[in-house]
Amino acid sequence: MSHAVKDLAVAGLVVLAAASCAAPAPPRSVAATAPPAAPTGPAALPAPTGTHPVGATTLYVKDTSRPDPWVPDVKARELMVTVWYPAQAGKGRRAPYMTAKESELTLKGKEVTGVPYDVLSRTRTNAVEDAKPAGRKGGLPLVVLSPGFTMPRSTLTALGEELASRGYVAAGVDHTYENYATTFPDGRVAECVACDSDTDPGFGAKVADVRAADVSFVLDQLTGPHAKWEGSSLIDPSEIAMAGHSIGGAGAVAAMLKDARVRAGIDMDGTTYARIPKRGLSRPFLFLGSAGHQPGGRDNSWDRDWKLLTGWKRWLVLPGADHQSFTDVPLLAGAVGIAVPGGLSPARSVEITRAYVRAFLDRHLRHEPQPLLDEPSPRYPEVRFCTAGPTCR
Repeated sequence: MSHAVKDLAVAGLVVLAAASCAAPAPPRSVAATAPPAAPTGPAALPAPTGTHPVGATTLYVKDTSRPDPWVPDVKARELMVTVWYPAQAGKGRRAPYMTAKESELTLKGKEVTGVPYDVLSRTRTNAVEDAKPAGRKGGLPLVVLSPGFTMPRSTLTALGEELASRGYVAAGVDHTYENYATTFPDGRVAECVACDSDTDPGFGAKVADVRAADVSFVLDQLTGPHAKWEGSSLIDPSEIAMAGHSIGGAGAVAAMLKDARVRAGIDMDGTTYARIPKRGLSRPFLFLGSAGHQPGGRDNSWDRDWKLLTGWKRWLVLPGADHQSFTDVPLLAGAVGIAVPGGLSPARSVEITRAYVRAFLDRHLRHEPQPLLDEPSPRYPEVRFCTAGPTCR
C-alpha cells in the first residue's frame, strides 16, 4: 500500500499538502515543488455561495456499545462532530476552525515549521457559532463528511459551509486516533494512535470499516429518538449521503455497504479499500479525483469497483488537481508558507469541488435534474468524464 504520509521529508514545508495514506501520491507538479513562500498569516475561507446564513456547532458523542478500535483499553468510542446548517439570520461569533492545540499537533505532525503553531486555529470561517437552526421539520437533507487520514474534520469546512448555505445539514466527523489531534470538551486531546499502524497488512480496510461504524453511530445521534442536536427534527432521515476525502472516500463505500440509510456516496480521490460484493452496489456514487485515479492510473481500485457500481454513477477527474485539492489545504497554504499543491488555484479548486459535490447531492437527495453531471461543461473545462478503459473525455 502506498502511504503518501511517508513522503513528509521529501518536500520540506510542502508536507502539509501531502496526501493521507489512503491514496497513492500524485506526481508532484511544478507548483507543488516550488520554493516555500513567506507565510501570509491566518487564512480566510471563501464565502459560501448559497442564500442561507450558516451556523455551526460542535457535538460530542459517545458510543458505549463498542470499545475504541485503536485503543482497546478505552471502553467506548468517543467522537467529535461539527454540524454546519442553515441558520436564522443574526450576528454572532464566527465558529472556530480548530483549537490552538489541534493546530500545533497538526503542524508538528506534518513537520511544518517557521510559523506560529496556532496559525491554523486562527483561520477565519463564515459560519456563526451555535446560531439558531432554520428550516421546516424534516426538510433538510443530511450529508456526512469524512476527512483523509491524519487530517481533522475542519479541513472540509469550506465544503460544509457551502452545503449548509444551500439548505443541507453537513456533519464533519473526527475519527478519533486517526488524525493528529481531537480535542474533547473536558480538555483531553486524543492523538494519532493509528499512525503507528499504517503499514500493517489490511490497515486501509480496517480504517474504512471503523469509519463506517462511526458514521452509523453519528446518524443515530443526529436522526434517532435520542438525537443530540437541537436541529435534528429539521433533518429528513430518508435523504442522507456521505462524502469523504482520501480514506474518507473509502469510508463512504464502506458506510453504504453497512448502512442502508446512506443512499448516495462520494469518494474524493481515495483508494476504495472496502470491497463491494459481486452483486454490486446499486445506490448512486460519484468518483471525483486527481490524475492518479484516472483509468489505468497508479491506483486501480476505481477501475476495479466501477463495474460493481450498478446504479447511477460518474467518474470525474481533474488532471491538474493535487490529492488535497478537494479540501481546505490549498486555502491554508499561504498561512503556513507552502506552495499551493497541484496546478489549480485555491479558489478554483474550491469552486469546482463545491459545484460537482453540490450537483450530485441536488440530483440524488433533492431529485433535481443536474445537466452539469451529464457531460463535460465549458464552465469547468478542467473536469474530464471517465469510464473504465484508457481514456477520459
